[in-house]
Order: sequence, then structure tokens, then C-alpha cells
Amino acid sequence: MQNEEHYGTRSSWLRAAVLGANDGILSTASLVIGVAAASSTREPIILAGVAGLVAGALSMAAGEYVSVSSQADLETADLDRERLELEEMPEEELVELAKIYKERGLDSSLALQVAKQLTAHDALGAHARDELGINEITQAKPLVAALSSGASFVFGGLLPVLVAYFGPLEYMEYVQYMFAVVFLAVLGAIAAKAGGSNMWKAILRISFWGTVAMAITAWIGHLFGISVA
Repeated sequence: MQNEEHYGTRSSWLRAAVLGANDGILSTASLVIGVAAASSTREPIILAGVAGLVAGALSMAAGEYVSVSSQADLETADLDRERLELEEMPEEELVELAKIYKERGLDSSLALQVAKQLTAHDALGAHARDELGINEITQAKPLVAALSSGASFVFGGLLPVLVAYFGPLEYMEYVQYMFAVVFLAVLGAIAAKAGGSNMWKAILRISFWGTVAMAITAWIGHLFGISVA
């Protein structure tokens, strides 16, 4: 028998990595398009792209770390409270665990037997998993999330910067849009493949909203009509 592949084991880093890369491509490309719409030279465009890349990567990593740390703090507080309850009222906690298994389809005697065996093996682990919904897969990992988000933002944001550096200046808006949509589509396909979801649905979703975002920033750049030298 072959081991089954479970995509949920990738959720801790996949969400942060996809979000970071998507944001890196979209925000940097949108920023470059907005500046390109109001600029007649390449230097301000590249400068805007690099500045957006650095600021966005740091912001993404810091924001992800703070957000996931808050989740980790909540999980720790729940575990500490559960540990205290197991020490002070173990019988009540055993009944509570048995009730959970009964609600999942076991009869009363079997539910109590399972609860006793799991409590004897690892009481806190059983309650964390089956009562609180905390396990090694879903448990918050702030540093992993921060590094995944920051690194993937740099990777995603670097692509529009390279396009800004090498692309034709007179068609910069259109070239940026074309490459950004391609990058987003590839990212959507990779994320769908890694997560086991529908590839075309992911590509269409990410390409559509990316187009909307870049169109709005280009419109704002033209609206101001300022030539950035």
C-alpha cells in the first residue's frame, strides 16, 4: 500500500508563501504601472519598484509574524487552561472527551473506552486535538509564516522589477501587465497543484483580480497626468 498524500499538511507554509508571492507580483507591478503611467523616464519606475519590493517584503513578514503570533498566543492560553482543568477536574474532562466521541458517532460505552485510553496515553494531546482543534498540522508557527511570506514576496516582487529594468519604456504599462498576468497565472497553477485544488479556477481568479488592481493603478497614474522626471 502506498502512503496517501494529504495536502492539509502543507497549509502552514503554503498559505503564507502563496499570499506573499501573489502580493509581491501584484503590488509591485501595480506600483510600477502607476508610476510608468506618469513618467517619461525609466529611473523613477525602477526606484518605485525596488522601494515597493523592500517595503512590501518587510511589511509582509512583520505583519504575518504578528498575526500568527497572536494566534499562537491564543492557542497557548487555551492549552494552559486545558492543562489546569485536567489537573483540577480530570473526571469532568474525561466525560467531556467521551461526549465528543459520542457526538461523532460512537456509542456511549465505546466513546468512554476511547476517551480513557487516549487520556491515559496523552490527555492534553487528546483534548487539544479533539476539543480545541489544535494539532501539529494546524498549530500556528509565526517564524515559518513570516519567513515564507517575506521570501515569497521578494521572489514575486523581483519579477516586475526585472521587467521594469529590461522592458521597453514606451510600452512599459502594457509589458508590465502582460508579464504580471503570466506570473500570476503561473503562481495560481503552482498553488493549485500544491494544494490539490482546481487549477483553472485558481488561474482565472488570480488573473481577474490582478487585472482589476493593475487597471485601477494605471488609471490613477493617467488621472494625475504628472510627468515624473
